[in-house]
Amino acid sequence: MTQLSLLQVTDNLKDLPTLPAVVMELLNNLDQEDTDISILAKKVTQDLALTAKTLRYANSPFYSTLIKVTTIQQAISLLGMETVKQMVLSAALSGCFPENNCEGFDHKAFWKHSNAVAYVSKLIARRMNFNEDVAFTAGLLHDIGLLALVTLFPQHFEQVIAYRKSGLATQFEAERKILGIDHAAVGEALAVEWNFSDVMKNAIAGHHQPDQPGIGFLASIIHVADGITHMLNHHDAPATQTISVSIVSWNSLNLDQASLDTLIEEARIKFKKLEQTDL
Repeated sequence: MTQLSLLQVTDNLKDLPTLPAVVMELLNNLDQEDTDISILAKKVTQDLALTAKTLRYANSPFYSTLIKVTTIQQAISLLGMETVKQMVLSAALSGCFPENNCEGFDHKAFWKHSNAVAYVSKLIARRMNFNEDVAFTAGLLHDIGLLALVTLFPQHFEQVIAYRKSGLATQFEAERKILGIDHAAVGEALAVEWNFSDVMKNAIAGHHQPDQPGIGFLASIIHVADGITHMLNHHDAPATQTISVSIVSWNSLNLDQASLDTLIEEARIKFKKLEQTDL
């Protein structure tokens, strides 16, 4: 099969649906804490599909509300502005890409992994005094290039899945071998197309190779969160199992053993709830 060029991919990115205006607004204002609750609720409510999916998340085991949430405003009151913003982003992104168009690609597993990495990124950010909202969102978006490839070039990607299953390469290596391009580069191109901030774009571009000059600290947070998530998803692997990450990125986070143990335990609990959630 013919390999893909970045230009070929970039030209096709315009065919993807754009994100709802309220979502673009949230992405562009992640570092602002003074979002008006009533304005956010009103904007989200104007999109019926987005509202329905956000409320479904709010009532899922992952968020553990004791009473049934029936409005966006109620969700904000019970769960907090930051959490609802994160739910809106999850709901909007997962609704942007068609499902089941690429044989062998599991969309539900993809979103569970993305949400898990987002949550671990948030836990790491909390310990680093880094903006938790920004870290969560970058974690959620880190593999967005995968979805772009699956959506735009499903037959090409089926070849990647087959090669990956042969056990000869990692996902990242399989993409480069079969397609001549990888999902981090495609994710960066999509981040440019969708006018994401430079911080978000660099985190997506560098989450597999966070030691590149000028890529930024957020890429290291996402890279380590991704490593921890993969380790924990290996059938309840013991916490002593090696986390496969860049040593430079790991050291930059300066996580002591006690902090890591607590973080892993928190993540384990959330992951079990995530498994019960219909994303």
